[in-house]
Amino acid sequence: MTDRLPTLTDKQLLKILLRAGCVIKRQTGSHAFLYHPLKERQATLSLHSRDLRRGMLMQIVAQLGFTEDEFRALL
Repeated sequence: MTDRLPTLTDKQLLKILLRAGCVIKRQTGSHAFLYHPLKERQATLSLHSRDLRRGMLMQIVAQLGFTEDEFRALL
């Protein structure tokens, strides 16, 4: 059984994803549209200064083409 992912805020997740090679394609209001050029995947991240639920966290990570283990390595 794997350990649970830590609770992250939207800004912490954004910082991790930018370090992983994602770029902000554009931003409209409080929504940042992220794109990973090597994986050619994109996802939308809402920036509302609160903790992300683990389900939403994993959806964003999966949309960008990362596995849970790859994401854990980025933490």
